Amino acid sequence: MDFINTGLENIAVTLPILKEVAARYDLVLAGQWDYERVTFDKKYTVAEGIYYLRVYGITPGGDVGSNDAVIEFITPQLGKHYYPHGVEYGEDEIYPPFVVNDSKKTIANLVKDLQAVNLK
Repeated sequence: MDFINTGLENIAVTLPILKEVAARYDLVLAGQWDYERVTFDKKYTVAEGIYYLRVYGITPGGDVGSNDAVIEFITPQLGKHYYPHGVEYGEDEIYPPFVVNDSKKTIANLVKDLQAVNLK
């Protein structure tokens, strides 16, 4: 499930600030980054299964590992985890209303806080 027109697409922020703000909403970076991409995950474990809200960022002009990279966002997604295959994001997936609503709330709060430190 894609979350479009969230406001994230208009925000750019440095990685240290993003880590700090994302942590407020249980979005974890862990090891999901490489030279130009980062992924923050929020895990939901409910009776219907395990779901992940994924907030993706890219840094077109720098190295994520340098910690001064400016991160821009692409469309966040909600997916269901299937062991051992991984996370599926298809439109045919059924998502519990609580997970969808909490994901929307998490994104909205993240946008609100990041807009306060927006670099664009």
